[in-house]
Parts: sequence; C-alpha cells; structure tokens
Amino acid sequence: MRIAFVGKGGSGKTTLSALFSRHLARSGAPVLAVDGDINQHLAEALGHDGPPLDTPPLGAHLAEIKDFLRGTNPRIASPEAMIKTTPPGRGSRLLTLLGDDELHARHVRRVGDVPLMVTGEFDESDLGVACYHSKLGAVELYLGHLVDGPGEYVVVDMTAGADAFASGLFARFDMTFLVAEPTRKGVSVYRQYRDHAREFGIRIGVIGNKVTGEDDLLFLKEEVGDDLLTHLVQSSWVRAAEQGREQGELEPHNRHALNVLRETVDSRPRDWTALHRHAVEFHLRNARAWAGEDLASQVDPDFVPGPASLL
Repeated sequence: MRIAFVGKGGSGKTTLSALFSRHLARSGAPVLAVDGDINQHLAEALGHDGPPLDTPPLGAHLAEIKDFLRGTNPRIASPEAMIKTTPPGRGSRLLTLLGDDELHARHVRRVGDVPLMVTGEFDESDLGVACYHSKLGAVELYLGHLVDGPGEYVVVDMTAGADAFASGLFARFDMTFLVAEPTRKGVSVYRQYRDHAREFGIRIGVIGNKVTGEDDLLFLKEEVGDDLLTHLVQSSWVRAAEQGREQGELEPHNRHALNVLRETVDSRPRDWTALHRHAVEFHLRNARAWAGEDLASQVDPDFVPGPASLL
C-alpha cells in the first residue's frame, strides 16, 4: 500500500511520516520510507544522528532509473523518450518492495528499523532551470513500476501545501493523509486537497496534530467533518526525540492514533485497474499538454500491472 503524508509547512507531516514508518517497521511489516520533500529531513526524523547518509538520491539518477525500468518494453525507444508519467507495459521491469534488484540495492539505506530512499535536495545547479517535480519524477516512476502487496507499505513524505497536485504523483497513492494543525491556516490546505482529491477519486483522511485540548479538537471537527480520522496530542516524547534524547515510549493516545492510520490503510484493498487507469490518464494529459502526442503510443492498452504481471 502506498501512503502519502501532506500538509502545510510546519504541520508535522515529516514527523508523522517517520512515526508511522517506525510504527509499521516495529510491527514486523515490510515498509519503505521515501523522502519526497524539497526539505530533506526524514532521515533525521527517523532518528539518524551523524554525518549525512550515503544514500544516492533518486533525482540525481533519473536517467539510469528510466533505463532500468523500461527494460525491454518495445514502446519506449530510449531512456530519453521516457517521461515521469510513462506507465509500465509488457517488457517493463517491475519491482517488488525491497526486492533483490539494482534500484533498491543502490538507493535504499536503513535508518534504525526503517529502509529509506531519498529524492534529493534542490541544489544550486537547479536554480532557475528546473523545478522540484523533475526530481519527484523518479518517485512517480518507481511507484508506477512497483507491484506491492497487502501488508506492504511505502510511506512518502511529500512537499508542503497543495503542490503535490502539480504532477500525477498524487494519483499513485492508495491513501493520502493530510496533517492539519487546529488553526485556520492548518485547515486551508485541507480544503484545497479535498477539492482536488474529489475530482479524481483520491482517498484523503485528515490527521489532527498538536492538539492541546477539547477546543482544538472541536475546531478540527467543525472544519473537517467526517474526513477527520484521528488526532495526536502535543507530545513530549516527540520533542525529546527531536532534541536527540529519545527515551521511553510514545504516549498511549498517540500510539492509538498510529493504529487507526494503519487500520484505515488496510481497510480498502487496492484496485489495480483503477490505479493504472489514473496513471494512463495523467500520462495522456502530459502528452497532450507538453510532451508530444506521440508519447501516447507508450501506453500498452492490454497491460495492467499487478501480481499477475509478475508471473
């Protein structure tokens, strides 16, 4: 299952991404965390303390990733012809979660219990000539070629605000969790996501964060309604961990909230046909808008990724 954490900058989405990834890993579930934020802090949130990880960023190796994933697909003539929305077809190299392949071997490093991939920072060479979505294209292609099963989880810490809707990446997830503080600014991003998500049938759930009392919770319920799944209270454990002095266990209420998130994710099996249909739709939209109509020929009309495609 693929899960995105989104929200206003400072809402706590990176912290929640890390908490949920660690919660899954400690239960024994296969999990991969992906730092897809322009501010690359997920490793630290997972508990890394020391020199930067030697994790080759996905965004810096996009050409190699394209060449690897296209495999022998006859509809993709070269890595240069492949764009971030190009869907897999017969001959494409499909991935299993944390499988024995060169992409995972190169780009995954463990932080404590959690395997981590990073998109990479927006560096000086990008200034004025590229947008961060070019780096996120590697994540989009990875998810598009991943055949993950029930009880397996990819947790992606996304960019802040509603920026994720600027690419087709938002349609690659089974569930999008929007982290909202109990403030007007906190719920304003929710309204943008809600409207976009409804247009494309995307599942969205709101996690209230930094809740200090009944007034905060009532505010969130009034503003968000039934989309409010659960909430986390102000956490001294999280603050201590952020200061490098992690000790004891997360508060019982906050542990319960993480259980609710997992139950929500597990409650609805994946519809591979619908997921692939969304991917094809966004690829064709990109082909018409800027990439050239000829890229529509990259769509294999008789192919749907899923467990059967691995046989």
